[in-house]
Amino acid sequence: MAEKIQAVKGMNDLLPPESAAWEWFDEQVRRVMRAHGYQFVRTPIVEPTALFVRGLGEVTDIVEKEMYSFEDSMNGDKLTLRPEGTAGVVRAITEHNFLYEGGRRLWYAGPMFRHERPQKGRYRQFHQVGVEVLGFPGPDVDVEIILLLRALWRALGLSVGEGCDVRLEINSLGEPSERQAHRAALIAHFEQHADLLDADAKRRLHSNPLRILDTKNPAMQGVVESAPKLIDFLGEASLAHFAQLKAALDAAGLPYRVNPRLVRGMDYYNLTVFEWVTERLGAQGTVCGGGRYDGLVEQLGGKPTPGVGFGIGVERVMLLLAEAGALPAAPVPDAYAIVPDAAALPRVLATLDALRSEGVSVLLHPLGKEGAASMKSQFKKADASGARFALIFGADELANDRVGVKPLRAGEGAAQSTQPLDGVAAWAGLLRG
Repeated sequence: MAEKIQAVKGMNDLLPPESAAWEWFDEQVRRVMRAHGYQFVRTPIVEPTALFVRGLGEVTDIVEKEMYSFEDSMNGDKLTLRPEGTAGVVRAITEHNFLYEGGRRLWYAGPMFRHERPQKGRYRQFHQVGVEVLGFPGPDVDVEIILLLRALWRALGLSVGEGCDVRLEINSLGEPSERQAHRAALIAHFEQHADLLDADAKRRLHSNPLRILDTKNPAMQGVVESAPKLIDFLGEASLAHFAQLKAALDAAGLPYRVNPRLVRGMDYYNLTVFEWVTERLGAQGTVCGGGRYDGLVEQLGGKPTPGVGFGIGVERVMLLLAEAGALPAAPVPDAYAIVPDAAALPRVLATLDALRSEGVSVLLHPLGKEGAASMKSQFKKADASGARFALIFGADELANDRVGVKPLRAGEGAAQSTQPLDGVAAWAGLLRG
């Protein structure tokens, strides 16, 4: 026997019944996006490596040690499996001059790839749903996408706010010049306490000191807490943008925490940054992160264009939904078709097609090579399928151009009836419930 081939470590299969929960999640996302007027966009999984080096920053963890990059053996191009979605969307709208007619509200969904240690809720192939809004500079759009997320959490059955399933944290990163002043102050502070820094912090000290603030090392919490706060370096315009954001969130009745240590892992962010976090998943508590990136379009070769967006970690949201008991029950067919004899299949299939066109889901029992199966075994399979009704295409029923309809579940009634084969529309509602 040939040796089994297994999936790549950290890249997981999705099989029923779990896949049904993902389908339901996708449906909720599409419904919320449509309600807010957002349009779907799809970009390639493979992009030029330079896109992410330029867009994310050479000294970010993603670029330094997490990207799946390779050289195309056919032409020598340097390519990368996308580690996040924003850079690809910005590349697409720039390449196709997609902002010619004004701003855009876009969303995407799909797999991303990062080479990191697989753990619960954090995998090498993971999935994101994201939004990118381009061409609108005001904090009103920042609030819009945050409230869109509130609508999504509610559609998924999650409670929102302090002490609930998810809560909002916000911060402002200011503008690049303000961050530069804060960066210099951070470096000076951490240099004065170099003996307290771990190896990772020392590596980042002169390349990306802002990321030190995001450390999870308990031994460094004191030196981080005493570090200069970015908000003390913000100018009048940045403070006004942040104040308007908070005022709009207050007006919408959405509670939030201002977290001065909240940063994002990519270099392109400015002004508003936010995260939706949960206490239910331990260390993997961030389920969504986003913010404003007004310089990224120009950085990637386009005209100066403001932008703001977010990315949702779907695996983490699915874990949260399971933990919160918010996942729906796995779907079951409305009916299970029992066919004692393959000779009846032409009439059976025509009837099932008519039922499905009326919105009834029907599972047909396979008859196998023999072209027949016992009624007892078929009823057993019908019951195991979870279907609410059995459709019995027996010889007596078909001789009278009818089909037997037998309830299989409590609450559906106990009486078996027969229905006409040529009048499906009149009784399909009985099966849909």
